[in-house]
Amino acid sequence: MSETPTRDVRAGEAKLAWVRPRMPLLARIRERFRAERPLAGERLAMSLHLEAKTAVLAELMAEGGAEVAITSSNPLSAQDDVAAALAARGVAVHARRGTDAAEFDRLHHRVLDIRPTLILDDGGELLARLVTSRRDLAPGVKGGGEETTTGVLRIRALAREGRLPFAMVVVNDAPMKHLFDNRYGTGQSTWDGIMRATNMSVAGARVVVAGYGSCGRGIAQRARGLGAHVVVTEVDPVRANEAWMDGFAVAPMAEAVVGADIVVTATGNRGVVRAEHFAAMKDGAVLANAGHFDVEVDVAALRRTAVETVPGRTPDVVGYRQPDGRVLYVLAEGRLVNLAAADGHPVEIMDLTFALQALTLERLAREPKPPGVWPVDPDINRWVAETRLAVLGVAIDRLTPEQERYLGSWEGIG
Repeated sequence: MSETPTRDVRAGEAKLAWVRPRMPLLARIRERFRAERPLAGERLAMSLHLEAKTAVLAELMAEGGAEVAITSSNPLSAQDDVAAALAARGVAVHARRGTDAAEFDRLHHRVLDIRPTLILDDGGELLARLVTSRRDLAPGVKGGGEETTTGVLRIRALAREGRLPFAMVVVNDAPMKHLFDNRYGTGQSTWDGIMRATNMSVAGARVVVAGYGSCGRGIAQRARGLGAHVVVTEVDPVRANEAWMDGFAVAPMAEAVVGADIVVTATGNRGVVRAEHFAAMKDGAVLANAGHFDVEVDVAALRRTAVETVPGRTPDVVGYRQPDGRVLYVLAEGRLVNLAAADGHPVEIMDLTFALQALTLERLAREPKPPGVWPVDPDINRWVAETRLAVLGVAIDRLTPEQERYLGSWEGIG
């Protein structure tokens, strides 16, 4: 039984109808899954940002034979119309936008009530519950896939402590995921969310990007492409050198925020923008977060010092007036701005990521792995890469037998 608003099924169906033909890799997998039903007998628990692309993946897994239950991995990323449309198709949906912490937790437990044999996670939400309050379910789980940097950090921490009870495949680290989803997906969708929420010009704006990993790099590059003046902040000297060599200014946060119009975090860490940084910001500065959890911008500290809240142009924008009269604006409550204030990554990008997830879970169902942290199998990554090129009509060269022998030998080099 699903728990989701039943209104707007038609609007949700329209969104699904838009994205399905723009996900050709999933379409090819769906054709095979319908014929082979490789997931028959599996019970799949999913915690992902529940929007249209995710719904197409859930449909695919159900068509492959799995019993599917899904919730949202972020309280503000569920789209009620999409959830309603997916529930109308028979998938057990336990999600709605705007849940508080208690309901968010309860809905995740409802998904786990199917006693999953497979999980698909975003941020480690299901995994965290499986190793704590739902430990009794862990022996029945063959494994799962994780698609975010933040979730991978949690998985590796559990593995180091000897507390990872089953195989988890770090889909986030697959080249066909992090080189495209993290950089191009996050880069575009973050600015989509900021521009929708604020209606501000990026061209000419002074922008601070905290973090220069794959996501931060994409955000900084897209900001520069839109005409912004970009400063990168980092704690990793190697990444700071990368940002510098890529042509960005690099500075500590305390210096970078002075005069900034927009500050965007993408680090996966907490307390990146804090009280001392708020004190240095100009009136009207906008703060947005592109990391998984709402801890990168210390919104609680901003609320404590505010003398009043100021409505923004949309519900996704809230201003906090400081004692000196300055108003600092926070987007989407400091949660993922690209999903809370927009529609997430472009559909073509998520076609790649979700193809990796679908094929990885199929492989785990057929060939379970021992407990531990596992990469995506190379042949799966290669299939996604080659199929994407075929869909685009792009041909590439192949190594000749002589070239393969040359690369595989240490003799006769030169």
